[in-house]
Amino acid sequence: MFMHKVTTLNQFIVERQAEIPGATGEFSRLLHHVGIAAKKVHREVNKAGLVDILGRVGTVNVQGENQQKLDVFANATFMDELRASGECCGVATEENEGIVVFDEELCREGKYVACMDPLDGSSNIDANVSVGTIFSIYRRKSAVGECPVESDFLQVGTEQIAAGYVIYGSSTMLVYTAGRGVNGFTLDTSIGEFCLSHPLVQTPARGRIYSINEGNYVNFPVGVKKYIKYCQEIDEEGGRPYTSRYIGSLVADYHRNMLHGGLFLYPETNAYPEGKLRLVYECNPVAFIAEQSGGMATDGTRRVLELVPGSLHQRVPFYAGSREMTRKLMEFLEFFNNI
Repeated sequence: MFMHKVTTLNQFIVERQAEIPGATGEFSRLLHHVGIAAKKVHREVNKAGLVDILGRVGTVNVQGENQQKLDVFANATFMDELRASGECCGVATEENEGIVVFDEELCREGKYVACMDPLDGSSNIDANVSVGTIFSIYRRKSAVGECPVESDFLQVGTEQIAAGYVIYGSSTMLVYTAGRGVNGFTLDTSIGEFCLSHPLVQTPARGRIYSINEGNYVNFPVGVKKYIKYCQEIDEEGGRPYTSRYIGSLVADYHRNMLHGGLFLYPETNAYPEGKLRLVYECNPVAFIAEQSGGMATDGTRRVLELVPGSLHQRVPFYAGSREMTRKLMEFLEFFNNI
């Protein structure tokens, strides 16, 4: 009987380690612990309806957002695993106002720092809707052996060593890039391993899905409004209209569009004049994945990966997805911004 060869996440990381300039076993161990944390969060997400882990904990995070119980669990789980790896000297997350320094002697020798949104879209948990974890890894700029500083985390996106996300849905997938394409791994619960299921993912250059919260339509920039109308209008050849699909979780919306072709839009609004999504631990890692899968990511005028972060929780407008759709959107934004 023919048996299909299964490549696990750990096997894949070790085999591809040579692609990371200057990386040795430390980088592989770091990603291994990211995978362990993802499995632990997967377990809690999938049994959330059976135990008292749904709902709010009664506190708010630094963003002023009510913290869900799973937010707190995911934040603690990923930090614990990154600390246990011994290769990460500090973390910046959505849930913490400042950087979290791992001051154990072993961790201070770590070469890497991590930025993450531990549980993106967690307000969807009660409705059994997909949520995710977003992460990125940088090589520290400060001296190895010392405690990391904030500037280690405020690097431009082009400096990312690796980035990825975990989507907890009908199945749990870990998608990541280390700068040599994007690969997806689906968790096989029967063996407890992430297995390569989506090698070298390529986003279609053109898609038919646009993902935006149209409930905020009246507050969108004119260029975004005109682009939405463009998506909805039948052209001279009877083509378009595009399909509107919006889940409310960056990971879930982007993941679908990456596979099938589409554009994710989160523009600035009256309530969030600088945009709502955070550059360091949401936009940069997704932008890295977008470009590595053949797509684009922009703030409307500039390449996201070239934006210089001014603070850990800096917000920016964010558009990412199929290349031709992104370019068309930018044409609308440029035209109507200049009127």
